[in-house]
Amino acid sequence: MFLTITTTGTRERPATDLGFLLHKHPEKSQAFSTSYGKAHVLYPEADAERCTAALLLEVDAVALVRRGKGKGRGGAPDAALAQYVNDRPYAASSLLAVALSAVFSSAMRGVCTAKPELPAQARPLRIEVPALPARGGPGLVRSLFEPLGWTVSAEPVPLDTEFPAWGDSRYVRLVLESETVTLAEALRHLYVLLPVLDDAKHYWVAPDEVDKLLRAGEGWLPGHPEQKLITSRFLSRRWSLTRQAMERLELVRLAETDDSVVEEIDNAVEAEAETEEKPTPLAVQRRDAIMAALGESGAARVLDLGCGQGQLVQALLKDPRFTEIVGVDVSMRALTIASRRLKLDRMGERQASRVTLFQGSLAYTDTRLKGYDAAVLCEVIEHLDLPRLPALEYAVFGSARPRTVLVTTPNVEYNVRWETLPAGHVRHGDHRFEWTRAEFRAWATEVAGRHGYGVDFVPVGPDDPEVGPPTQMAVFSMDAASMDTASPSTTTPTPTSPNEKEAKAA
Repeated sequence: MFLTITTTGTRERPATDLGFLLHKHPEKSQAFSTSYGKAHVLYPEADAERCTAALLLEVDAVALVRRGKGKGRGGAPDAALAQYVNDRPYAASSLLAVALSAVFSSAMRGVCTAKPELPAQARPLRIEVPALPARGGPGLVRSLFEPLGWTVSAEPVPLDTEFPAWGDSRYVRLVLESETVTLAEALRHLYVLLPVLDDAKHYWVAPDEVDKLLRAGEGWLPGHPEQKLITSRFLSRRWSLTRQAMERLELVRLAETDDSVVEEIDNAVEAEAETEEKPTPLAVQRRDAIMAALGESGAARVLDLGCGQGQLVQALLKDPRFTEIVGVDVSMRALTIASRRLKLDRMGERQASRVTLFQGSLAYTDTRLKGYDAAVLCEVIEHLDLPRLPALEYAVFGSARPRTVLVTTPNVEYNVRWETLPAGHVRHGDHRFEWTRAEFRAWATEVAGRHGYGVDFVPVGPDDPEVGPPTQMAVFSMDAASMDTASPSTTTPTPTSPNEKEAKAA
């Protein structure tokens, strides 16, 4: 992966000032370690009339796979070969953008301690990228760079020069030339637009990417005609982050129009109102209630059954009392999102040893679930058809038999307090049922009696004197006499999972 920056000069204003701007001496070849390989900076030519700085990035494909865990272009879980055979070591992408930011960070900020006057001066610049993926073709390349003061040459790279009938690839050879752009501006343009043209990133896009985009786009992104496309692609099309960035960019544009600062524009809410406490979301109240109940039970090894996107697993990991946390869900997509949320690929070895995620169905018994102190079914049972509840009951209470089981589910009586919920509707389209407090208590009491547990009921959320709390929680605790006994034989067992059948056959 290769990029060159060339400038020209005179004896009074030598081109070798490029070395001061980049904080890299023209007479030295330097190497820098990155998370995905090694970046080299060298100067193929350096004199008063002409100076060229080259950035060569050697990508470690194996490190990229190990750290990326399938993220980014070519990283689909079912594309194992594509993880190793791809264009990432050769074509400019977010990998090169991150290397630019790391190696030339001072230059990108416009800092030059040796010659402080240089960063603000525009100088003749020529930037060449031999292989740039361009989803949108040369036309999009020009529409992104030309409004920023660049003369653009985007020459399509043919798929194979010996077979011209095959046409062009999605790569271009990019040459940018300008005499009005400063070096700091040029680096910021590249940092944002290289991954935009590639339309992919090699890492998970977190909320702090919005701040990175706004910092790098300061002075040019608010007025760019392709602002929406740039913002969406840079943030990997995450609509919530894109909306947040667009709102902040609009404030910047309005402030510039009024010749004021953003704080003066964004003052519609009085300062006193900002200090008002916002109500705690019900999902957070549920997690807090579950954490408190688990703490009281003394559990150290916990199952999160139906873990979804991993919010509870994330909370459990922050508490050192829980030494082993297992998240189970039937959805591989949910488990993938949970893995990203937890940043398992970047987690330290000691922390990673505490958590396991695996796919499983609660309609089947699973030997992997046995031997744990506690199990949590947070907003799970209402997603099952009623005829399948006995199967879940046996898999959890009859087969796995943790000492403590926490079950939360909506209280349908409270639905009348939701102003936006039409009468007779459940809270979520996938809910198969929602129980009253009496119905939930009857079910939980019968389950506890069949399997040797006691059960207590805890309200979650504001406990309305008429309709009760929005969420109801049952805390099942195994009777002392049942600790070492098997589940009653009167309960009909459910089929074993396919994995368990194979193990028995072996």
